[in-house]
Amino acid sequence: MRIASKANNKDMATSKGRILVTGGTGYIGSHTTVELLDAGYDVVIIDNLSNSNRNVLDGIEAISGRRPDFVEADCTDFGALEKLFKSYPDIVGIINFAASKAVGESVQKPLLYYRNNLNTLINLLELSKRYNVKGLVFSSSCTVYGEPDSNPVTEQSPIKPATSPYGNTKQICEEIICDDIAAGAPFRSIILRYFNPVGSHPSALIGELPNGVPQNLIPYLTQTAIGIRKELSVFGDDYNTPDGSCIRDYIDVVDLAKAHVIAVERLVEGKTESPVEIFNLGTGNGVSVLQLISEFEAATGVKVPHRIAARREGDIEKVWANPRRANEILGWKADTPLADTLRSAWKWQLALRERGIM
Repeated sequence: MRIASKANNKDMATSKGRILVTGGTGYIGSHTTVELLDAGYDVVIIDNLSNSNRNVLDGIEAISGRRPDFVEADCTDFGALEKLFKSYPDIVGIINFAASKAVGESVQKPLLYYRNNLNTLINLLELSKRYNVKGLVFSSSCTVYGEPDSNPVTEQSPIKPATSPYGNTKQICEEIICDDIAAGAPFRSIILRYFNPVGSHPSALIGELPNGVPQNLIPYLTQTAIGIRKELSVFGDDYNTPDGSCIRDYIDVVDLAKAHVIAVERLVEGKTESPVEIFNLGTGNGVSVLQLISEFEAATGVKVPHRIAARREGDIEKVWANPRRANEILGWKADTPLADTLRSAWKWQLALRERGIM
C-alpha cells in the first residue's frame, strides 16, 4: 500500500470531518470528491487504479484548490484497508465506489465481479465497526429492479431477478448491508440507487476515462465521434420501445455527485430516519439509445457513426426513475438539461485530445 498525501490549504479546524472515498479516482468518485472538498470535508481516497489514473488527482486539485489524500491499494485486501483506517482514525463516513461496473463484462467475468464487489463491501463493514465510522453511503444501481413491471420505478418497486452478475452483486450488497445493520452493527447506511451517469465536470478537468475499450455508452460514443472508434454499436432495435432501442434514465454526473454529499452529511449529522435509507437518483425521464445519439448530434453538431448490432446479454429493456423520494426527503434534484450534459462529455473528449491523452 502506498500513501500519497499533500497538505490541504484549508484550515483543518473548519473541516466537517474526513470522508473515505473508495474508488475515488474513478468517474463518479472523482466528481464526488470535488463536491465533498467544496462542501468543507477532508477526503482520503483509496483506489487500485484498475480503471482509472492517478493524474485524476491533479484535476481534482485544479478544480477545488485542495488535493485529497490518496492511498493506492485494493479494497479486497483487508490488511491494506485496515492500515488505511489506522492511518486515518478520524474517518467519520465512507462512500463506496470501489466496484466493477460493466453489465456486459460481468456476464463474461462473473467471478471477478463477485470477488471484487462483495469482498470490498464486507471489508468496509467490518472495519467500520472496528473504527467507529458513523455511516456508509453505498453506490447501488437501478439494475437491482431487474426488468421492471412498469416505469417509472420507485423504491418500493419489486426487486426482480437480476439480468446480469453486476446487477446481482448490487442486490446482494444491499442485502448484506441490511442484514449487518439488523444484526446490531453500530452505524447507519444510505443506499443510492442511481440510473445512468453521463457527462463530465464543466471545467473538462475530470471526466469519464476508462482504461482500454470503454464498456459504457457515452465514452464509446464520444470516442467514436472523434474518430478513435470506427462506429458505435447499438445493441438491439427490436425491443418493445418506440424506436426499438433500450431506454435509460441519463443523469448528469455532477448532479449525482452532489446527492452523495447530501447523503453523507445526513449520516454524519445523525439525520437519518431509519438505520438504512434507500433513494432512487435519476431525472424521471426515459431516453432511448437512438434518441441519445440524436440528442448528442443536435447538442454538439457532430455526427456519430453507428450501426445496429445484436442484443447484448444482460441488458434491461427499459427503466427510468421516479426520484420523488430523493427530491422531497433529501432536497435533491437532477436538473442539468441533457443537452448540457452531452456537451460537457464532448468538451471532455476534446480536452483529452488537446492534452494528447486520447
